[in-house]
This record gives sequence, structure tokens and C-alpha cells, in this order.
Amino acid sequence: MTKEKFNTIVSTCVPLAEENIDTDQIIPARYLKATTREGFGDYLFRDWRYNSPDEPVKDFALNNKKYSGVVLVAGHNFGCGSSREHAAWAISDYGFRVVVSSFFADIFRNNALNNGILPVQVSPGFLAVLLSTVMNEPGTQVRVSLEDQTIAVPSEGISESFSISGYKKSCLIQGYDDVDYLVNLRDEIAEAESLWAVR
Repeated sequence: MTKEKFNTIVSTCVPLAEENIDTDQIIPARYLKATTREGFGDYLFRDWRYNSPDEPVKDFALNNKKYSGVVLVAGHNFGCGSSREHAAWAISDYGFRVVVSSFFADIFRNNALNNGILPVQVSPGFLAVLLSTVMNEPGTQVRVSLEDQTIAVPSEGISESFSISGYKKSCLIQGYDDVDYLVNLRDEIAEAESLWAVR
């Protein structure tokens, strides 16, 4: 399923400073009945966003109108717990394109990349400055360049590089998932198969 191409994003942020946010907090288990990706954004952090089905928690970051943007900034060890891909579906369906943390659980990182979300792992010091700045100045913007593999906070004059596999970087830039990537290589695959057939 081809996704929106990803290169450079400039956006305000939504801060969520809690550490060890697990996938059950990202998307509670009772909402995992659907098998398609659509609609999960409504249940993102559902138990933190609402005191009851109709009563939002006013101070929670996703309900606070002063915070907005396609960049979620979270505390250390984001996406731990069970391996449910629905967590990535919920984050993507809500509209986030980037999640910033000082550490990601490996399975969540892979699920995020497979669903068009860029997990940007930064140093604890950079994360602390970013969270503090965003919470004190909600209009603060970050600039995330996938091509350069950098994240910057222009207002603070700070930037940092991040790592990503070359393959996943290419997929995000082109808007491909794994199947799209293989389909795009069909001519090369056919040529290689024909060469092997001759042998």
C-alpha cells in the first residue's frame, strides 16, 4: 500500500513526557477487534484521553488545544510491551508522522517504519531540552530531515542526527511499503530470473 512520501517535516509538537509508554497504553487491547488500519486514531491513548466514554481529560496533551502538529515527542522507552502492530496503526491514523524518543522498543520501531511513521531516536539530553521547550512554548517547531537524518529545534539552535536503515529510509522517501518496493523492482527481478533460467 503506497503511502505519502516522506522527506522533510517542519511542525509543532505534541509532548508526552511519560516514560515506558507501552503498546497497551497506546491502544488498549479491547480496541483490537478490527483488522484494517482505519479508525484506530480514535482510540489512541484512549484510557489517558478520557475519564469516561464522553468526558475528555482536559489537561492530557492530545486534548490540549495549545498542542498540535504531526510530531509526537515522548519519554524514554516508547512502544514497549506487546508486539501489536495496531499501536503503529493508531499513531498513523491519528495523523502523526514522526515520534521522537530517547529509546524505542525494537518491535514498535519496525512496526512504525512499516506503517510510514519515522521513529527518531535522540540523546536523553536532546529529548529533555525538546520536551521542556515544547511544554513551555507550544508554538516551538522542529525540523526533521529524513534525507539528512537530522532533527533540529531552530529556536534553540540545537540539532542532532539519528540512525535509520538505508532500506527503510528509501521506502519512506518513496512512499513504499515492503510490497511496493518489490513491485517497483519487478523488471530487475524478471531480468535476474531470466539470467538464472539461461544457466
